Amino acid sequence: MNRLLNNKILLICAGIGIGLAVGWVLFHDSGNGLATEHPEEHAQETTYTCAMHPQKRQSEPGNCPICGMALVPVGDFNAGPNMVEMSEEAAKLANIQTTAVGFMLPEKEIYLQGKVQVDERRVSNQTSHIPGRIEKLYTSFTGETVKAGQRLASVYSPELITAQKELFEAIKTKDSSPMLYHAVRNKLKQWKLTDKQINTIEKAGKVQEVVDIRADISGVVLKRTVSVGDHVKAGSVLFTVADLSSVWVAFDAYEADIPWLKVGDEIRFTVSSLPGVEFIDKVTFIDPIISPQTRTAAIRLEVSNRKGQLKPEMFANGTITAKLPIEEAQLTVLKSAVMWTGKRSVVYVAQPYVDKPVFEFREVTLGHDLGSYFIVEDGLKDGEMVVTHGAFKVDAAAQLAGKKSMMNKTGGTIMPGHRHGDTPGMPGSPEAMEGMAESTFMVSGNCDMCKSRIEKAAQSVEGVAHAVWDKESKLIRVHFDESKAGKEVIAKAIATAGHDTEIEKASNEIYHSLPGCCRYSRADKGP
Repeated sequence: MNRLLNNKILLICAGIGIGLAVGWVLFHDSGNGLATEHPEEHAQETTYTCAMHPQKRQSEPGNCPICGMALVPVGDFNAGPNMVEMSEEAAKLANIQTTAVGFMLPEKEIYLQGKVQVDERRVSNQTSHIPGRIEKLYTSFTGETVKAGQRLASVYSPELITAQKELFEAIKTKDSSPMLYHAVRNKLKQWKLTDKQINTIEKAGKVQEVVDIRADISGVVLKRTVSVGDHVKAGSVLFTVADLSSVWVAFDAYEADIPWLKVGDEIRFTVSSLPGVEFIDKVTFIDPIISPQTRTAAIRLEVSNRKGQLKPEMFANGTITAKLPIEEAQLTVLKSAVMWTGKRSVVYVAQPYVDKPVFEFREVTLGHDLGSYFIVEDGLKDGEMVVTHGAFKVDAAAQLAGKKSMMNKTGGTIMPGHRHGDTPGMPGSPEAMEGMAESTFMVSGNCDMCKSRIEKAAQSVEGVAHAVWDKESKLIRVHFDESKAGKEVIAKAIATAGHDTEIEKASNEIYHSLPGCCRYSRADKGP
């Protein structure tokens, strides 16, 4: 009986032990012992957004309510306040492109526009050296070529008739009074009669009623001021003649480019009438005075023109590769990578060793403008990859994510809403520009040469702090002091440089003077 009781007790204890073991396995929790908590409640909720409209976010997949594109999940990259992450799809759609920062010798390719001009030192007035009446003109129209010694006109002069009579009387007493004879001949010479003309008069033995006026220099007649029958005085201008065997080619250099230029620099230039022909000459003069209207200074070349190919008033397009007096290579960044907001300049740096498109907001300090590049004084390192195409779209994504951006120095959420004056792809408003007004408008152009010309024309306006033209969108963004400049004035300066804007059109003459690669289509939509 006792043995049976002991067996029952052992069975009961074993069952209790097995039950406790199974319960421990099923309900044991290492953290707080709460067996009823569901671990899936701790899973992070996935957020979905649109690759083209990152401001649209929702907790479930679907389509964008703006463009209808499929929403994509937002990555879990833990970016800091200076970092902005984009999805692979968004980066591809925005066509984000990056370029490495590197060292190069500081030189700048400057594009210049100018005209062929008459050399002022080779212009002279052909005057009448005797008083009288114009009986005949042998040169009668502007543009005619004359040679030194050529007959230009015949003049009837009573004073000359009297002088000839005095000469005949002096000839009679030539042996006894040679001084009188030479004095009369010298009188005729003072009226620009040559020894040959005087000898002809002596041999003829009779008074000539008219005398020929001959050209003092060879050249082209620029102006005719007399007609047949006009009475002239000694010293009256008959013609203006210019020697075009050497001409000036004068270019307009913007104020910002003048420090790069010096006498002796070599300029290559072309003219439209001679396609494929390139002229090379050196700067001989830089105007010390800036034009108050165009904010430019004249840069002049003296060019030999023996063949007469260069004609005054021809348009010329010049290029000069200027160098700063710096022998060491400088760190440079492409101009298209830099965005300006007031006095600040910023870039976006692509982050290495990350499997997603992540970009760091970086303020930089810039040095000299090298045309397509800036010298970097501070803020970047050699080899870093900066966004050179699509930077405005990266900045827009940063603003929408509440990160640091052009318009948002410290980061934080930007309240949604419509902002007057904003342009798609170009965020910002005048109120946010640290006291500088901002404007964007369309400007026609094609290439990097157009970009340089457009930006320089805008920056030549007093009060303009900075101007950036985007070749793809055809939009120019300008920051300016409203008390000194305005949108219309800036547009007019750009049109004067040869580029149509949505406000002001360039003249046909200036448009047709642009290089072939810069002649945009005026039939396109827009300006």
